[in-house]
Amino acid sequence: LTIHGGGFVLGHPRDNDIWNSTFAARHSFLVIALNYTKAPSSPFPQPIYDLEALIASVLSDPELPVDASRVALAGFSAGGNLALAVSQLETIRSSIRAVIPLYPVVDFVPESKIKVTTRRWKPELGGFRAREADYLMSMAGTFNWAYVKPGQRCDHPLLSPYYAEREMFPRGVFMIGCELDMLGQEAWRMACKLAGREVPAVEQAMGREEVCDGLLVEGDERFGFEERVEGGWYKWLLVPDVIHGFDQQIGSFVRDEGCMKDARGKAEKVIEIIGEWLIEGPFGGR
Repeated sequence: LTIHGGGFVLGHPRDNDIWNSTFAARHSFLVIALNYTKAPSSPFPQPIYDLEALIASVLSDPELPVDASRVALAGFSAGGNLALAVSQLETIRSSIRAVIPLYPVVDFVPESKIKVTTRRWKPELGGFRAREADYLMSMAGTFNWAYVKPGQRCDHPLLSPYYAEREMFPRGVFMIGCELDMLGQEAWRMACKLAGREVPAVEQAMGREEVCDGLLVEGDERFGFEERVEGGWYKWLLVPDVIHGFDQQIGSFVRDEGCMKDARGKAEKVIEIIGEWLIEGPFGGR
């Protein structure tokens, strides 16, 4: 099951059609894209309960070829937040084997001006990735205003999943971040927390200054690790030199073929890694 992004305000399940169809073909999985009502008319927590109802409907539909023992939930950006939120609900948690949030927002407590200082800046990459501003900064205020009502505690675990305890999630969580993304560091912190590792400070920069010379960075735990904790599977992957939404159809927005060529190769690799992790880990019980 996948949940699209769009800052809780925009988007449609079809937005992820290419990713979903590629994943389905690569791993022979059934992939179902879910929808939810959008802010500001449906602010927190309404979209979470929309998804609760949809997931329950999908899993109880006898006409769908769903293996109830091998269900995973993935989400992109705001959809990653919603995946982590809905999977905490008692009605859903026991039905989901794993959650895969891709470049999610997981902590509404730190201000955007702090978050943006923790991503990497690599002008030597040129093009869109050499910009001096994170493109999410121009949207973050509007998205936050639309989704989070005045007076709402920002550390509520359904709003900011970083503050939820490990046992509130399914037994498999695979956090994926982008190195050139103001949201990447909070995903890293959450992955460390779930895995029982030392959690980086809110202001600590993620990744590294050097440009990566391959698809992924091997042998550096800032970019990837996996832990088994209390019978669960917890994995972190930081995709180097890519922007938020790198694995989606953002070419007309970015207008940088070098950036998109690099992103396509890394998106295919990430899809491969996710499927293998599910099969060998949460689905296979290794």
